[in-house]
Amino acid sequence: MSDAHNEHESAIRTPKQLVAAVIGFFAVTIFGIILLVQYVTTNKLTGAGSNSQAPEEVAARIAPVADAGYTLKDVNAPKVLQTGEAIYNSTCAACHGAGVAGAPKFGDAGAWGARIAQGYDTVVKHALEGLRAMPAKGGNPDLDDVEVARAVVYMANASGGKFKEPAAPAPAAAAPAAAEPQK
Repeated sequence: MSDAHNEHESAIRTPKQLVAAVIGFFAVTIFGIILLVQYVTTNKLTGAGSNSQAPEEVAARIAPVADAGYTLKDVNAPKVLQTGEAIYNSTCAACHGAGVAGAPKFGDAGAWGARIAQGYDTVVKHALEGLRAMPAKGGNPDLDDVEVARAVVYMANASGGKFKEPAAPAPAAAAPAAAEPQK
């Protein structure tokens, strides 16, 4: 019988050739990785028409959220009382603009007539303390009583009332002088 079927040919015949082949394989692989890294890092790859990597765009994305339209107020500063219209727009319009939960709509003389007939003091008391579905001070506890009264006057007068807008309270009297030290 012939031994021809057990013979096979290989390019690597000695251990030196095997070591050279392994080192060559690693060298080609590392060279390929280096070329790939250079190809990827040499060009800025941005989308067509994209300006997302511009310094202004990056700064806009990483800017603090609190810088967008928020006004910080000094809680130690004296309070500046707002007008009735400003209070209506910020607090009251949510319900009185649409008549939510039975609230009289702004400018609706029929709905406001019975309330105006009760008198200024009663209407302001209901606004300050709350009535039925309306929370005290319209749900904004930061409002001063004078601001709530101004908002009531603004809404009532727009519906046929003739209430006088309340004046701002006088500033608090100066603190009394400190007691004299004991002798």
